Amino acid sequence: MSDTRLIIHEPDPANPGWMTWNVRDAHRFNAVALGQIIVRKEDATHAVVRMFPTVTQSNLNNVVHGGATMTFIDVAMFASATILGFDDQAGHVTVSLDTQFVGAGAIDVPLDAQVEIVRATRRLLFLRGLAVQGDAVIASFSGILRRASLTA
Repeated sequence: MSDTRLIIHEPDPANPGWMTWNVRDAHRFNAVALGQIIVRKEDATHAVVRMFPTVTQSNLNNVVHGGATMTFIDVAMFASATILGFDDQAGHVTVSLDTQFVGAGAIDVPLDAQVEIVRATRRLLFLRGLAVQGDAVIASFSGILRRASLTA
């Protein structure tokens, strides 16, 4: 039997306590634009998602490109929804993403999205959080995901 999962979500042996959250097809946007993503559940409504920015995600100022940061935040909302129990993330879509940049992200330093699910309704997930590197806040954000259809 072949594995038809779109996302590889399993324990990450290189990072104990973390789970992978990577698209199976390495040619898809997430894999090409962001590289490896890992995620960890903090509690029932909070998760941390991590990417490892390299020169591939940098701008001409040699810091993480704002577009890469926003892409990561968008993906982090989906990864958080997965690890917090909203499993059919492949059918979710982004309705809104509001981002405020407050600092520059360094390359070659892990970038974390600390994500909170504020409210879940039948059709929507409301999320907010911070993108951080250590104690440095890179961006704050809030977003809404439309949940996958519950019927075929």
